[in-house]
Amino acid sequence: MISESGLNADSISPEKRLYDDLQLDSLDMVGLLLNLNDYTGKKFDPTLFKDARIVQDLVDSIYPLWE
Repeated sequence: MISESGLNADSISPEKRLYDDLQLDSLDMVGLLLNLNDYTGKKFDPTLFKDARIVQDLVDSIYPLWE
């Protein structure tokens, strides 16, 4: 996902805003979700990403489901 979006991994941190700082859009978020599903072999509910505004929001929403 990082290489597809053109983001540098060093530019991503928990407090970064997804849309303003990282310049992600709704299609990027769908791609992130699909890649996460493929990577983990799990199927995460897209509504988990709906209210995410910063990177930490995403982490907080998927971490409990990771196991």
